Amino acid sequence: MRNYYVFVCGALLALLPGLLLAQGQRISGRVTSAQDGQALPGVNIVVRGTTNGVSTDANGNYSITVPGASAVLLLSSIGLTAQEITVGNRTVINVQMQEALNELAQVVVTGYNTAQRKDITGSIASITPDKFKDIPVASFDQALQGQAAGVQVSQSSGTPGGGLTVRVRGNTSISASNRPLFIVDGVPVEDGALSAREFGGQNDNAFAMFNPNDIESIQVLKDASAKAIYGSRAANGVVLVTTKRGKSNQKTTFTADVQRGMTDVTRRPDLLNSTELLELQREAVTNAGLDPDKLGLIKGVTDGINTDWIDAVLRKGIYQQYQLSAQGGNDRTQFYISGNMRDEEGVQLNNRFTRYTGQVRLDHKVNSKISFGTNLTLSRATNHRVKGDNFLDGVYSGAIKSLPYYSPYDEQGQLYGPSSPNYAGFPNFNPVGQAVLPRFVTYTDKLLGGLYAEYEIIPNLRFRSKVSIDYNNITEDNFEPRSTAIGGFLESVGRQGYGVFINSALSTFINTNTLTYNFQKEEKHHFNTLLGFEVLKRTERSGNVSGRLFPSDDFTYITSAGIVDQGSSSLVNSGLISTFGEVRYDYDEKYLATITARYDGSSRFGQDRRFGLFPSASVAWRLSGEEFMQPFRFLNDLKIRASYGFTGNERIGDFQFLGTWASVTYSGSTGVGPAALANPALQWERTREANIGLDASLYNGRFNVTFDAYDNLTDKLLFAQPIPQTTGFASVQGNIGKVSNRGLELTINTVNIDGPIRWVTDLNLSRNINKVVELASTEPVFRGYTADGVGSTNVILAGQPLGTFWGLKFLGVDPATGNAIYDDKNGDGRITTDDAQVIGNAQPKLFGGLTNKVSWKGIDVSAFLQFSYGNSTLNYSNATLLNSGADIQNNQTRKALQRWRKEGDITSVPKYVFQNSYNNYLSSRFLEDGSYLRLKNVSIGYNLDKKWISRFKLANVRVYASATNLLTFTRYSGADPEVSTLDGSTTAQGIDFFTLPQIKTVIGGLTINF
Repeated sequence: MRNYYVFVCGALLALLPGLLLAQGQRISGRVTSAQDGQALPGVNIVVRGTTNGVSTDANGNYSITVPGASAVLLLSSIGLTAQEITVGNRTVINVQMQEALNELAQVVVTGYNTAQRKDITGSIASITPDKFKDIPVASFDQALQGQAAGVQVSQSSGTPGGGLTVRVRGNTSISASNRPLFIVDGVPVEDGALSAREFGGQNDNAFAMFNPNDIESIQVLKDASAKAIYGSRAANGVVLVTTKRGKSNQKTTFTADVQRGMTDVTRRPDLLNSTELLELQREAVTNAGLDPDKLGLIKGVTDGINTDWIDAVLRKGIYQQYQLSAQGGNDRTQFYISGNMRDEEGVQLNNRFTRYTGQVRLDHKVNSKISFGTNLTLSRATNHRVKGDNFLDGVYSGAIKSLPYYSPYDEQGQLYGPSSPNYAGFPNFNPVGQAVLPRFVTYTDKLLGGLYAEYEIIPNLRFRSKVSIDYNNITEDNFEPRSTAIGGFLESVGRQGYGVFINSALSTFINTNTLTYNFQKEEKHHFNTLLGFEVLKRTERSGNVSGRLFPSDDFTYITSAGIVDQGSSSLVNSGLISTFGEVRYDYDEKYLATITARYDGSSRFGQDRRFGLFPSASVAWRLSGEEFMQPFRFLNDLKIRASYGFTGNERIGDFQFLGTWASVTYSGSTGVGPAALANPALQWERTREANIGLDASLYNGRFNVTFDAYDNLTDKLLFAQPIPQTTGFASVQGNIGKVSNRGLELTINTVNIDGPIRWVTDLNLSRNINKVVELASTEPVFRGYTADGVGSTNVILAGQPLGTFWGLKFLGVDPATGNAIYDDKNGDGRITTDDAQVIGNAQPKLFGGLTNKVSWKGIDVSAFLQFSYGNSTLNYSNATLLNSGADIQNNQTRKALQRWRKEGDITSVPKYVFQNSYNNYLSSRFLEDGSYLRLKNVSIGYNLDKKWISRFKLANVRVYASATNLLTFTRYSGADPEVSTLDGSTTAQGIDFFTLPQIKTVIGGLTINF
């Protein structure tokens, strides 16, 4: 490791030619965009008539030595209008440059640095706030949906503040995390769920703690060249979020934004009413040779009540958001400050998410050498949750299953409970009571803060140090009274109420130090170098306690519980120490190369595999700069690029390399015993990545296209390797197996009309082929839900993608008998688990998004379409709602009316026979085409004429209306083809098991700038 430091430092110092020998007048300054005041990195600055030149750094700063006052600085960069500036007697020269081609001059965050898009040799997707400013997204990961090629975002359910699944170029791991690394203002933040409790597969979303309105830009790093700078954490992609900051030479401006609207589910399940259900149940019982009257299924009596349970537990919610921000600055100080409140009623009763956030960012330049700054985000959220999805006592799931014969209220208007005498036959609980009676409140506090300082050691050699912290405190206060299913029906908790209290704190401390040097040699050779050292420590503390046997439902906290006999506490620390470096070079802005490397050491691995090197290299050739391309004047920029490198995935849990011991009880005595075997060779998963791409800009930026093809192979997968049970253990954690992802990505941006009417179109298309290449054995590994006649709903199998469905192949319904016909795969004349096979997978063949925006005289209209094609969805709800009579204690979907009834009927729904499970085996009968095209957002806005508002000293006033999830075109029969019950699962994707569909939102808004 010592030799590595010496090599990197030596290489950097070798690039510092004659610095101490520089003579003459020193000039420094900052180059910014005239359009928005944003710093412009990579601008070439040369003293005319000499080979003396430099390039601006990540913050647009530069320093150069000139021979005297008569010297002239030449500033140039592709995509910017060149300038000539006479030095004179000035020592500080700040320059604003006009963008000639916006797409090329766009500034992109590349990790620990920034660059103009023209200088990028890797694959990076950029999302700006104008893409989602009118969409009421709750979190910035939701803003990625359909906006970037290669980025697949699926919303798990319609719960406010709920989880999302984000995948960049497919799933790389089986057991470890497949989430990208999310970096906010240089800090790796908590992702996934913050709360300790998941309700039926559904989690909360850590990113809901951020205010998307504070975001300046989002960059998605997709190939090794772009993301290898993050080494062992970058295999799943890196998402860089940069928040807003003040701008130079801008007077203080204030922005007030108000949004209010309504929410509702996109689609409701179509279920049977009392009379239809009773007829079906009587038929199923009769087909079983029994008397339906004796089971209480009596016409005109049993169906005397007809309750729509979906209507009973759902409502139209109210959405509101308010924000006030201020922004401004001069050459030395820039600032941004904002406050925001977001409140969203869930469509389920008693479900609500409220968030307050505050943001402060300050940047100050002391002199030409020293600058410092700080950023601080504070947020607090209150999440009133309800049980959902596949929970046996879930609200929405319970409402779907509940028989319409019963009412939620008795004759006195009181809610029925699970043991009420007039509730005979009700399936264990009242969904309305389950929604409004329990208390499931999660309080979350977040602090994200950082402080940096930067010092210019010698001209263009800058040292920057930043310390940051991401702190999250989560308190969960839960109580279920005796009038609910768990608190009053479950014998194991005593039927006298049940309470849980959980507190956890998650914190990440990080110190990042970088040394950058940008210079130019002989006019055409441009260098941008970076060397860094980083230390990260993560701490997780948690504790919980539960109580039961409460004296009454008026005493709801653990201190009142009659018995407090369960609880736990834990403390886990982990850390990462890293060095990294990057060298970017271009010759005459035509031939570009980037070399990146990171050397990581992680506490999550043993002594034998603690450190690893993650290198990458990329090259690019700007063909449009060649003389033979000059006849093609319509072609403003054409660049081909290629990259190759390695990244890793160290998010596999803590200390799995250790041989651990745990508390055990034997013959009534407590002691310790071995819990897991040691594996000191355990290491991170590794991904080899290759990428080729093309960037083109035509017709003065009116047509832009980016194309990428990639081939990624992940090996050393973390996997529980089976071992002989004679060892006392069933498995040991090892690095076994391979997964590949290959794909194509296409992004097109066009300015179709550019005049008084402006029409812009953005299109992105992605195709990813995922495959398990190798496992520890050839035997299938089952995942997902346990299913009758099959074993499990999902399988991991070499040669198949992750998310593969496993079951019987359904061949139809026998017209003579009405029974299901399954493929007898092994030909033994019987249908058993041995006949199960691959029946489909949840991976789409193509996904993407299309946005059209038209503006005219202050009016703007936009429409955003998002789609997924070729993926299968397992409608596992129909195992209950279309169950062929195996269970008559649940309502049925309307498709049950198409069931087989008599000989000769041609249908895909078998006959209903009470207590007969054969026709209900998990098979391809429940697998559907999950492709969809969704009108994700439509918005219309109007900027009031300046002459109307100037008298009130207002800079701009915009009124707008927006609607999300308005229409969905799909052949899927369930409520929503996109949702997935097991939030974030890699091996059990695409399962709809009573999942709450997404919501549609219609809002009106007002934005005032003054």
